Amino acid sequence: MVKFAILAAGGIAAKMSQAVSQLPEIQRYAVASRSYERAEAFAKEWGYEKAYGSYEAMLADPEVELVYVASPHSHHYEHAKMCILAGKHVLVEKAFTVNANQAKELIELAKEHKVLLTEAMWTRFMPARQMVDDLVASGIIGNIMTITANLGYDIKQKERLLKPELAGGALLDVGVYPIQFALMTVHSSLRKISADAVFSPEGVDYANSITLTFENGVLAVLHSTMLSLTDREGIIYGDNGSIHVHNINNCEGITVYDKAGFKIKEVTVPPQINGYEYEVLACVEAIHNGDLECSQMSHEDTLRGMEILDEIRSQWGMKYPCE
Repeated sequence: MVKFAILAAGGIAAKMSQAVSQLPEIQRYAVASRSYERAEAFAKEWGYEKAYGSYEAMLADPEVELVYVASPHSHHYEHAKMCILAGKHVLVEKAFTVNANQAKELIELAKEHKVLLTEAMWTRFMPARQMVDDLVASGIIGNIMTITANLGYDIKQKERLLKPELAGGALLDVGVYPIQFALMTVHSSLRKISADAVFSPEGVDYANSITLTFENGVLAVLHSTMLSLTDREGIIYGDNGSIHVHNINNCEGITVYDKAGFKIKEVTVPPQINGYEYEVLACVEAIHNGDLECSQMSHEDTLRGMEILDEIRSQWGMKYPCE
């Protein structure tokens, strides 16, 4: 059993707590907030043994083993670094950091201190990922030609997403999922990245369009938005059919069509607590094995994703104040 702690007691921390509360492999040990009252209320609600009014105090507790960093994107680097220097294993909510340089520094630091460091890109840990991989590998749709993927929600009212100082915008919050959908599917280096966006008055991207051109000739056309709900569909088009992933953010099912557009296969995904459990269980396994990264979301995977995000923002001329 791993003694689990949460750094920052916000909404996503509650979702994580819902998952770990049903995992016998996890001991809900501690939660920290900048407000002790908030930490105490969160600990009582979700069954954590200890509450701390500062992150430093929690990280000084020698009993803490694995920390989930649930603060805003802008603070991931600072907070993950604190965890690593305290000798704790770390699961960092996506996006891992705000840029690739921060990611590289954290990864090197984690290796130096011999602690696990993993990005909580939950779609890479879910069973649906392997199901899609198996379908592609089976040859049921032939050779991959094109990928399309989109993810959008009406979340423009969320204050943190409108703030450049918190690394707000659609890209780091929802845009990472279409990008990862493409990267998980196409195992080839990138030849070109083309991106455009519509910006808020505050200067963050409301919506974006991204095209990834891979060296093997596959084209991925991707879209994300914080302005409206989209169908959240991911489609892999082959020369002999297509695979449709229903909701790329948390797969609800997979449908396969032949080249004439007729449905030939339905794949049901297994029931889950809420989806967050898979990344935590992967961390537990890695810790038990003495690994410093999770194979589902390797350090190389994280760096590649961050470098793509950097290039996209460079094309837009969008820089966060925290950089």
